[in-house]
Amino acid sequence: MIKNRLIVMAAIWVVTGTAVRAATKSSSPQTIDFSRDIRPILSENCFKCHGPDEKERKAKLRFDVKEDAFKPAKSGDFAIVPGDLAKSKLIERITSRDEDELMPPPKSKKHLTPQQIDLLKRWVAQGAKWDEHWAFVAPKRPELPRVKNNTWPKNDIDYFVLARLETEGLKPSPEADRKTLIRRASFDLTGLPPTPQEVDAYLGDKGPGAYDKLVDRLLDSPRYGENMARYWLDAARYADSHGYHIDSERSMWKWREWVIQAFNNNMPFDEFTIEQLAGDLLPNAAVEQKIGSGYVRCNMSTGEGGAIEAEYQAKYTFDRIETTSTIWLGLTLTCARCHTHKYDPITQREYYGIYALFNNLNESIMDGNKPNPEPFIKLPTPDQAERQAWLKQYIENGQKKIDAPMPELDEAQTEWVRKWHEQLSTGWTVLSPANVKSANTNGAEFRVLEDKSVLAEGPNPEQDVHEVTVKLEPGGLAAIRLEALPDDSLPKKSSARADDGKFRLSEFEAEIITPEKDAGKVQETKSE
Repeated sequence: MIKNRLIVMAAIWVVTGTAVRAATKSSSPQTIDFSRDIRPILSENCFKCHGPDEKERKAKLRFDVKEDAFKPAKSGDFAIVPGDLAKSKLIERITSRDEDELMPPPKSKKHLTPQQIDLLKRWVAQGAKWDEHWAFVAPKRPELPRVKNNTWPKNDIDYFVLARLETEGLKPSPEADRKTLIRRASFDLTGLPPTPQEVDAYLGDKGPGAYDKLVDRLLDSPRYGENMARYWLDAARYADSHGYHIDSERSMWKWREWVIQAFNNNMPFDEFTIEQLAGDLLPNAAVEQKIGSGYVRCNMSTGEGGAIEAEYQAKYTFDRIETTSTIWLGLTLTCARCHTHKYDPITQREYYGIYALFNNLNESIMDGNKPNPEPFIKLPTPDQAERQAWLKQYIENGQKKIDAPMPELDEAQTEWVRKWHEQLSTGWTVLSPANVKSANTNGAEFRVLEDKSVLAEGPNPEQDVHEVTVKLEPGGLAAIRLEALPDDSLPKKSSARADDGKFRLSEFEAEIITPEKDAGKVQETKSE
């Protein structure tokens, strides 16, 4: 059995188109159809003065809305009285010989043909049945039309085809040969001709279900989705470039692949719609659903210098509204951007309600000529995703080890600190000062104590330079340590001569003087 799979746009067209066709052709030739016969006359000749444009409307009469067309005027007259030509002012005015009464008025440069007048009269006489535009009426399954050759139809659609052929006095063409059938089916479903091997296999299958199996195989082919997706991608303005200015690269091909896969998977139309318009807003949205919402990013964008962001933000939103309405609703809403639509039931307020939805994107208005202006999602290959997952887990495990207690390391560090403290406390030699003086004229005076420490006495200037000369003992010198020792004679028994008892050192400089009196600076340290 052939799988129940139809492309979205074709499915809508087939159902609605068939319903309308059946209704018109199965009716009596004398029956007037409002949508087919009357609405075009009113739209072309009457809507300018009696249509949706309130400023242009005359006599407060509208022929685009049923309720207004049938309601009485202030005078009590009715423009249309179903079944009564004499009481219908519409018929009276279109047949008047008085140019002041005639409609459409001569100055409008419009006039009705005798055939159009006859259609309007017959319509009123038949009850003035008013049908809504077929696009806004849910299709109903029509009855199968009666045909003379009941043996020819193989399915319901064949009845409608044959009924029209018989109406026109034509006969169906003979069934195509099998080579032609496989060629047509292959082109229709995959866009490609069949290979010689595929033709031979089909011709060699003599079973009654050979054609059904052929169609099933074509529907299962990856080429099916590629072929069917072309129509949607064109309508949704897919491109791998920005469109404006230098038309630089844009990475949108993953969304293209999403559309192809949607057709190959026979995705339900409601899912197909939701995931493109708001896939990224779904609860716990999967990566594939977020890719579907790439549809919203298919608009042209610019990075041109001097472009005004607010202006292009509006342009992007207009584009999304009008593309979405065209491919999903079959309506071009552009007119409602500036005013309530004159023919379709779309108000300007409704247009800007949709505008608010599509103007709610957190995007970079100026694309900067970058392939991926924000927002975007990173889409690694399966191998890359697997590698990323492994690296993430590896890093997390390593971090856990770092954060966890390490008794061995803590013990080793404690031992290391202990040894250094031991070396620092036992490995020092106290140097014997040979000479201590102040470099300032009015500097401090110094006294060397028994423990070889130096005590400053006498003058106490705010700043002073103390020079201490010591003789080094034989052996190596690895470091010099300066200790500030407390003394009972100092303020607060501290280690400093300042009133607050705080020891302050701004600079420490050491030099080695060899017997040859060659001085070499060893180290300079500054401290506050």
